Amino acid sequence: MTGRLAGRTALITGAATGIGHAAAELFARHGARTVLFGLGASALDDAARSLGATAVHGDVTNEADVTRAVESCGGRLDIVLNAAGLIVPDEPLTITDDVWASTLDVNVTGTMRVCRAALPLLRRGGGAIINIASVAAFNSSPDNVSYAASKAAVVSYTRSIAFAHGADGVRANAVAPGWVKTPMSDHEMELLAARRHSTPEAEYNALTERIALRRIAQPSEIASCCLFLASEEASFVTGAVLVVDGGGRSPTQSRAV
Repeated sequence: MTGRLAGRTALITGAATGIGHAAAELFARHGARTVLFGLGASALDDAARSLGATAVHGDVTNEADVTRAVESCGGRLDIVLNAAGLIVPDEPLTITDDVWASTLDVNVTGTMRVCRAALPLLRRGGGAIINIASVAAFNSSPDNVSYAASKAAVVSYTRSIAFAHGADGVRANAVAPGWVKTPMSDHEMELLAARRHSTPEAEYNALTERIALRRIAQPSEIASCCLFLASEEASFVTGAVLVVDGGGRSPTQSRAV
């Protein structure tokens, strides 16, 4: 099989939907053997079946599940893509400890658990880690404070891996998407529309006016950026954050205003 990832094994979290699913499809198309890890029940099985991949049902917040996923790679691992994520609307004054803890447990600690378990295999022959962050890591996000904090932590953690394991041939980079048409974004638009007595479609339309390209990204477009970072074309790229937001980043805007 030919392709930019031919002969490599990739572990992808959050692979049942959204960016993780799109990346799994693209990586497989470019020759990677893929292990799909996450929740999603039949959706994860369907994705694995269509790609000839291995499905591992589990939660990034459970260390035993993470261990199973890494072991399912069969002793070789070249690429790790952490796309599992959680967002719950919250505000500085009213955020609860439970929401803060659960968001960081999935987005930050889950990412850490997967990387920690994968690094011994990655160090054997070098490899690439791609962690999905968000432009929320850099923007003010008063309606999503735990999410923004978690994604800022992902950026910092990714840079730490890059420096600590560069000499081992491991590259670690983050992708920071803006708005992407995923089930998670659809849910955010539904909540915003309910608050404003509007519709999700109207909220999406208003949002595109703040984006230079005047549209929302498709998951496949973010997956293409991940493919670049996973491939040899990015052989001298590590510790970087690739912002993929269609020109929509503004430090004075929240994710949904």
